[in-house]
Amino acid sequence: MKITGAVLEQIGAPAPYAQSAPISVTELELDPPQRGEILVKIEAAGVCHSDLSVVDGSRLRPVPMLLGHEAAGRVVGTGDDVDLAIGQRVVMTFLPRCGECAACATGGRLPCQAGSASNGVGELIGGGRRLRRGDETINHHLGVSGFADHAVVSALSVVPVDDDVPPEVAAVLGCAVLTGGGAVINAGQPQDGDDVIVVGLGGVGMAAVMVARSRGLGKVIGVDAMESKFDAARDMGAHVVYTPDEALAHGVKAAVVVEAAGNVRAFETAIALTAPGGITVTAGLPDPAAMAHVSPTGLTAEARRIAGSYLGSAVPSRDIPTYVDQWRAGQLPVEKLISSAVGLDAINTAMDRLSNGDTIRQIVQFS
Repeated sequence: MKITGAVLEQIGAPAPYAQSAPISVTELELDPPQRGEILVKIEAAGVCHSDLSVVDGSRLRPVPMLLGHEAAGRVVGTGDDVDLAIGQRVVMTFLPRCGECAACATGGRLPCQAGSASNGVGELIGGGRRLRRGDETINHHLGVSGFADHAVVSALSVVPVDDDVPPEVAAVLGCAVLTGGGAVINAGQPQDGDDVIVVGLGGVGMAAVMVARSRGLGKVIGVDAMESKFDAARDMGAHVVYTPDEALAHGVKAAVVVEAAGNVRAFETAIALTAPGGITVTAGLPDPAAMAHVSPTGLTAEARRIAGSYLGSAVPSRDIPTYVDQWRAGQLPVEKLISSAVGLDAINTAMDRLSNGDTIRQIVQFS
């Protein structure tokens, strides 16, 4: 079938992207779903730093690539051996889990080996690609490629939700909430009364603040260099918000500190704000060549730990229904994460806004 999608043509184009236009909105050919796959009509897709990291070259992926990894839509077709009904709304997640490898047996702590391998080469977990432009093969982004009106994905990449969950809420659950919330709950594992600090108040960081507050723990503290985000962070549930310098100057510490900014300074700040016996959870993805300075003595003498958390150490089929229940109960107002709606034709401008840090979550909406 013919679809329209946003294809990254080159990596590392100079900003502003509205001028260099590394992403083109173009007509593509989408092959039908194979065994274990579904055809989804996309309803909403979030613009996330994991998309931007491919655009700016922080994450090298094969191009041309149809971007988008945080999305939701309706099942409109299936291959064989799929237990999903036509018309079912699904949340799309950017790491399929085969359920059979040793990593999948860790309860979310490690990313699926097969899913990671297929994501790295721009294929679906079942093997191969379903996107073409004439004689040219187009790569998939993280098994989703949600910046299009339709997508073929593995059934292992989706979680069904009921119709009462709006598509924009469903989309954000698949990345921002899974990643940020899971970094707090699954990786940080705060106990009753523990304070939680979140360093970096983008979409993932704000979701971490929201989930931490929903659990009724100790104080939730936001940290970001941009004071323009402070009011939104308080609205998401932060009891208090600081710049990094203010937090360090005030001696602020917490048992669980989540780094969600994806840069070295944020990572080093998060370590410095971790209380004795506490854990620093890093959920951000800086450039792979970036290096941080850490004092091993500080870790040893204060019995502190550092843990990485990919996709919030989540099992999407386990965690998304829990977040949906909290959303229904009014404990997790995910709608607050959404800054604005944009059209697919404005995707390069949306990347500029994301890069500038003046937005939380932009949602590409499809008619």
